[in-house]
Amino acid sequence: MAKKISIDLEIKAPQACVRDLEFKVSAQQLQSEYDRVASAFAGMVQIPGFRAGKAPLGMVRSKYASEIAGELRSRVLSAAFEKVTGNKDLDILTLVFKEPVGEIDPQKDLTFTFEANVSPEIDPGDYKSVKVEIPLDAVEDSAVEERIDFYRSMYGSYGSVDEPARAEDMLKVDYTSDFVPAEDASASVKRQAAASDTFVWLNEPESIPGVIAALTGAKKDSECDFKAEYPADYREAALAGKTVSYKVKVKDVQRRSKLDDAALIEKLKVKSIDELRENLRKAMERDNEQARRAKAADAVYKRLDEMAGEFELPPALLSEEISKELQKAARTQVKSEEDAEKFKKEIDAKRAEAEPAARAALRRSLILRKIAKLENITVGDSELEAQLAMMSYQYGYKARDLKSMMEKNGAIDEFRADIANAKVLDKLVETALK
Repeated sequence: MAKKISIDLEIKAPQACVRDLEFKVSAQQLQSEYDRVASAFAGMVQIPGFRAGKAPLGMVRSKYASEIAGELRSRVLSAAFEKVTGNKDLDILTLVFKEPVGEIDPQKDLTFTFEANVSPEIDPGDYKSVKVEIPLDAVEDSAVEERIDFYRSMYGSYGSVDEPARAEDMLKVDYTSDFVPAEDASASVKRQAAASDTFVWLNEPESIPGVIAALTGAKKDSECDFKAEYPADYREAALAGKTVSYKVKVKDVQRRSKLDDAALIEKLKVKSIDELRENLRKAMERDNEQARRAKAADAVYKRLDEMAGEFELPPALLSEEISKELQKAARTQVKSEEDAEKFKKEIDAKRAEAEPAARAALRRSLILRKIAKLENITVGDSELEAQLAMMSYQYGYKARDLKSMMEKNGAIDEFRADIANAKVLDKLVETALK
């Protein structure tokens, strides 16, 4: 068995949830390990003029100096990580260099430092005894019939009607407006300004603000004028906050007819309406059970949060959570360069607004992580792959591509932790509902 590097570790606590891990390796240890690395290289490499493994050690050290130095550095860091992971008093969440390992001189003592964010001391209390009462909503016959009626309409076909337009109708129209888009405006912006032989549906979301109210009651060949009030956060910056006057010519009113029993049965590939009712009832019961469990999970976590009491949060992880909250806010609030500049100017206020949600999210993660460790709940590679496959299907990615992206941006460990936390809550909900 190869001799291991002897490395000393001193742990300091400059603040709550932060540990400075100071490592020291003596010159004697470094020189011994350097000699072992050089000898290993000498036994493997082949230098012209010498048989494999027979080149002079000095020549090997000179020719492969950088490779030997790299291997020595790798062995030192490996010994440091082994020292850290073997310390049962350290529950490390993140680990970064504070004083990095530079070029190692085997004839000098080596000192370097890691900064670790460690898990706070969390007492989850008697979490196994948590009980909650969440009633299971019954599936009423009327709800089943309403769902069937929805499918009758959804799969029905549109046809022209000589009646005033009403909700859910589809109107064929021409329209113009007093909004003049820029020459280089996108096709969608230009389509908001004017269009011919286009269709407008009288249901949400509106294609043009106010168009449903304006065209409800309109008949074929009628005309109407209305003003559209575009909200300040409208998706198209060119229209955001503007009031636009429209002139609309209604060319046709179409209404969707509902399918009868025979057509609906054929469309949904069932034997009878009764079979459809039974299938829908079971599906709705499953939905209700999922909703019940979701409410139970919220109620269970609320009790866990209360029982855990106050504890410090690791500063680096809190900073990361605040950044995530800021990114969420930016995605909803920044629609233009002007919005981006405003967001930057208000960044301190935005950060303060984001902090409570960030604290709550980090606190939740740490509490569930603690229980996962107590219950020995882990996420195996097969579970991770299965969850990635499901997510890739939802987002339209190949599973391996999604995994590669998450590994590159450092999100894979967080994803694994989220799965573990969900497993914790699932287990506690099972007990809490009994």
